Amino acid sequence: MNCDFAMSYDFTVAIPTYNGARTLSQVLTRLQAQICSEETTWEVVVVDNNSTDETAEIIRSFQRNWRADVPLRYCHESRQGISYARQRAVAEAAGELIGFLDDDNFAASNWVAAACAFGKAHPRAGAIGGQVKSAYVAPPPPDLGRAERFLAISTYAKHAKLYEPERMRLPAGAGLVVRRTAWNESIPATLTRIRRGGNDYELSLHLHQHNWEIWYNPDMQIEHHIPAERLAKPYLIKLARLYGLCTCEVRLIIVPTWKKPTLLIKSLLGGGYRLLRHLLKHRQQAIQRLDLACETAFLSGCMLSPLLYLYRNCLSLLKTQISRQILEGQFCSGGLT
Repeated sequence: MNCDFAMSYDFTVAIPTYNGARTLSQVLTRLQAQICSEETTWEVVVVDNNSTDETAEIIRSFQRNWRADVPLRYCHESRQGISYARQRAVAEAAGELIGFLDDDNFAASNWVAAACAFGKAHPRAGAIGGQVKSAYVAPPPPDLGRAERFLAISTYAKHAKLYEPERMRLPAGAGLVVRRTAWNESIPATLTRIRRGGNDYELSLHLHQHNWEIWYNPDMQIEHHIPAERLAKPYLIKLARLYGLCTCEVRLIIVPTWKKPTLLIKSLLGGGYRLLRHLLKHRQQAIQRLDLACETAFLSGCMLSPLLYLYRNCLSLLKTQISRQILEGQFCSGGLT
């Protein structure tokens, strides 16, 4: 069950998981049925991020009957958070291309082949996003509409197309494929977005900063398993608000320090304007209809995100200052003794 390898591969499927035993079996079953050419070499690495369910047992069970041409390996990452799990996956992976699947993402039978072919055809592609379809356990509400995007359901274009990082048009983490060379060159050892959301965008923005291309490839298709509880209105509204609250901090990743005050003011005023326009246009429907209520929550989060950014940075600065004073006090006390 240890993560060890002695060779390199074309592709690594990396699956960070936390208590995902309920759907992990189906994820692995889909991978077991992947159709690739004999020339394509690939592996699967599952990164267990402190699960307390049967995740380890499920991996052992699959390893006993796994396909002979594709290694299935297991790792444990004790630092809690998706960014830590993804960083561990990259450190352990032996593939030049690394495809991230969540523990509820079901890959189409040609997903690995499509990712490998696209990566080889586009050597400057640092990250490649694909088409994410829905796999609802229960019928979705009729007024879900555009709120699907908060569940990472997306079709960016009909054909392969570059994303637009400057406009925050970027791929989701579900099914994201990254190039190891680009990751090692661009991704810092410590990421900002560890647990609060926005880790997907943070990765792509760092890659973009180092002049790597961010592509959309519709031939890479996965299904996102969505249980009934994730379609509840309170859950979706909370999720949409969290997306909004992280927008400013994520945007500032690629902004020079001297531009940040201007962007903070523009984000605050622009967010307030968009929220007010949305409320005036839709009135009661902005709260009652599910898709519009999610948009209301998202826009309110966007408006508050600059204030949240300032609060967190001021709090961090205050903690640093207090720690420094305590440290200096200890040295002074030691000097006087």
